[in-house]
Amino acid sequence: MKRTSLYQNHVAAGARIVPFAGWEMPVQCGSILDEVRAVRQSAGIFDVSHMGQVRVLGAGSLSAVQRLFTNNAAALTPGRAQYSLMCQPDGGILDDLIVYRWDDGAAEPDYLIVVNASNRETDYAWMVEHSCGEDCTLADLSDDFALLAVQGPQAVGIVQGLAPAADLAGIPAFSHAAATLIDGTPVHVARTGYTGEDGFEIFCAWDAAPAVWDSVVAAGAAPCGLGARDVLRIEACYPLYGHEINTSTVPYQAGLGWVVKPKKGDFIGRDAMLAARAAGLPRLRGLLPDDPRAIPREGAPVRHPDGDGTVTSGTFSPTLNRAIAMGYLPASAEGEATLPMRGREYAARIVDLPFYKRGS
Repeated sequence: MKRTSLYQNHVAAGARIVPFAGWEMPVQCGSILDEVRAVRQSAGIFDVSHMGQVRVLGAGSLSAVQRLFTNNAAALTPGRAQYSLMCQPDGGILDDLIVYRWDDGAAEPDYLIVVNASNRETDYAWMVEHSCGEDCTLADLSDDFALLAVQGPQAVGIVQGLAPAADLAGIPAFSHAAATLIDGTPVHVARTGYTGEDGFEIFCAWDAAPAVWDSVVAAGAAPCGLGARDVLRIEACYPLYGHEINTSTVPYQAGLGWVVKPKKGDFIGRDAMLAARAAGLPRLRGLLPDDPRAIPREGAPVRHPDGDGTVTSGTFSPTLNRAIAMGYLPASAEGEATLPMRGREYAARIVDLPFYKRGS
């Protein structure tokens, strides 16, 4: 099992450590529900250094990125980022990721791709194989970067206070900039996240992360683990690879058609995705059990007159004070469904996503 450079910080905070995607990671530092509330009401900090980072640079870097991913990277100017997908030729999703237009002093455009921890090695191998013929270089920098996510209504103020010389509060969503913390540590700050709240993700050198973590915690952010992160992303209805998305799902099923740009030209899986969109495949929906304490778990069946479905993620939401779940159902399914769980049958309303949206 691997450890991030923040492992000792987690141990010192009394975190419960669990295996995750080949890493020893904190699942909780205190109460998961309290950590969720901290992010929704003030600020929390997460260790996401287990995520992978791949650099793509060279004269053919844009051509490679356009071929590999579904979104239109030609729209990215330096300092901007976009959510995107990497898919198989049949349209199945290999991973969801963020593409940063990096241009860190390079003469030609270059990109930093942040991928899921569970897919680091396979994603990099796929990118290398399928960028062949383009005049570009790919480098796996996953062991060079540490990545910290500071999320919540007070997150921007906390990070801005640690880097007063940079206008971080003025960075728009899905933008990023270099900054220097008051202790002299160089960082790169992106206004991105996976919680449904405002905030930043901070890139820094691997060995610098423990001091950066301590500074953010001292400024008021609550240490949080993967348990709270999962609850937060389910509330906001962000997909998790291996749950809502995988190689058996195409983007339009998961409500991710907005990051598929067929008009940009050919890319891997383009034609298959368009064909699947017209086929009326099952799509991702929300489920609200009538019993607010009846939590549907991953893999649980969902019964509906139009056809059966399957739960992909479920949890108790402290923000909504009730059980919530996502799952795939026939495209025509509306109204009520039935959830057979633990020897009983529970009624559940089918609802559109998301369950929670900041500001509403």
